[in-house]
Amino acid sequence: MINKKVCMLGGFSVGKTSLVERYVHSIFSDRYLSTVGVKISKKTLSLEGTDVTLVLWDMEGKDIYANVNMSYLRGAMGFFTVADGTRKETLETAMTLRQAAFGVAGDVPSYLLVNKADMRDQWEIPDDMLDSLAAQGVAVLCTSAKTGAGVEEAFAGLARDMIR
Repeated sequence: MINKKVCMLGGFSVGKTSLVERYVHSIFSDRYLSTVGVKISKKTLSLEGTDVTLVLWDMEGKDIYANVNMSYLRGAMGFFTVADGTRKETLETAMTLRQAAFGVAGDVPSYLLVNKADMRDQWEIPDDMLDSLAAQGVAVLCTSAKTGAGVEEAFAGLARDMIR
């Protein structure tokens, strides 16, 4: 059994907790509960004949980088930065946190999750901006914690990248 610490980073109300709840428990709630500090969840999956337990650190959402407790990232083997597709400013927050995370965790696998794909008609983040990030080497995935679209693929993809 391999354990891998994974951190969830992003601004307020982008869907970090909802993504973890969808992945770990296959549930979604419209009720917003702000995470205080960090909430830790676990899920084991089998990849390429190996059992991998993802230890998911769902970190408190912050819109100001200086207030994020980056010490939670120590020992992380991968991370997600999450943006809300319906709020363009959350992408800038996610990208700032991404750079800071690499500074603490080192060169570990990471994905940018643009959440709320079920509300694509209300997105403020244009596709060409996401295409540009992908061209720069950022692994970008669109997810919906509400419908589950892209969620399983995101966590399995990061897990696969971490065991390579």
